[in-house]
Amino acid sequence: MKIKDIRAVAVNLPPPQTTEPRVPKVPTEGFISPMERYPEFKKRDWGSSWTRTACVVTADDGSWGLGLTNHSGPVLSIINDHFAPLLTGQNCMATEKLWDMMRRASSPYHTAGLASYAISAVDNALWDLKGKILQRPVYELLGGPQKERIFCYASNTDLSYGTEHSIDWFLELGFKAVKLFARYGAESGIEGIRKTEELVARTREQIGDDVELMLDGWMSLNVEYTVRLVEALKPYRLKWLEDYVLPEDMDSYMKIRQRVPGQILATGEHWYTIHPFALAAGQGLVDILQPDVQWVGGVTALVRICHIAEAHGLTVISHAGMNYPYGQHISYAMPVIQWGERSEGVAPPGVPLEERVLLPGTPVIKDGYLIPSDAPGFGIEVTKEWLDSKAV
Repeated sequence: MKIKDIRAVAVNLPPPQTTEPRVPKVPTEGFISPMERYPEFKKRDWGSSWTRTACVVTADDGSWGLGLTNHSGPVLSIINDHFAPLLTGQNCMATEKLWDMMRRASSPYHTAGLASYAISAVDNALWDLKGKILQRPVYELLGGPQKERIFCYASNTDLSYGTEHSIDWFLELGFKAVKLFARYGAESGIEGIRKTEELVARTREQIGDDVELMLDGWMSLNVEYTVRLVEALKPYRLKWLEDYVLPEDMDSYMKIRQRVPGQILATGEHWYTIHPFALAAGQGLVDILQPDVQWVGGVTALVRICHIAEAHGLTVISHAGMNYPYGQHISYAMPVIQWGERSEGVAPPGVPLEERVLLPGTPVIKDGYLIPSDAPGFGIEVTKEWLDSKAV
């Protein structure tokens, strides 16, 4: 069956929340940021205003699949102006070929980065379409379920209700693992290390010894600061430290691995295509690879990364993988993926997880675990008219 049409549009997907949070918003010290050295900018001041991208791939028989990604501004042009003319008329079931075509065609302007977001949206739409044509869930196309259910952890990306209140809500929802975000980066010096230690110590006391605790540096540390921070946080038994230097700074990843051999390290959400993961695995730079299935090149890329990790004795956690069906299906099928992350704030305190689902048809975490939809494709329950209503 041939591809009849590929179309990408910018969309806004607000959560269908009706419940009021049980606590008010509180002033925050801000979110850790690689722009911390420029204090005139806050996190929301320097980021782009691009919305999400929705990509629809339609086959000759009218069947269609949906993929999502970020950065609509430039990504729309890459998909609509470059990939769509290139792939139209190709066999829509040939996901390996189509992924390779997009990767090679975008190489003159670099396959990593924005092109990788575009590839992800098209590739995931193709997998959704393939599942619908074959009337099977995507996880069966990937080899079938490898686990009974996916163990999930909650990432405290929304600081506006107070970390203590959010962590209490995560525990109440049944999560047995939570992730904090540091508030201070390399420019903060010893004061930042002290305040980060206080945050981690409070949270460890709050959750007790039977809940796992992780810390995210969101690209905002450097070698010296990371080494000092790891030393300060040893008493609190972090499962891992994540995303601690700029993603392209592979030399710093090597140095930190050498300086903190006892600390579990994780990263990869801002790595694109398969090659950084192959380098990191081969050099032993990190213990946990964290590609985002909507950014790294789609399901086709993430399967390759899982195989790379398996060959090197590493594990994989798909960044934000439990937020949408894409990460849920690949996490369900891949043996090397042991956990799933729920981020995007998870849910404000007191707000049910069902009210924070952005894409209808996305299963919700129950008591800290998730089972993906067994409907064809990714089980996404939307119409083209619904998508049109979300276009911006």
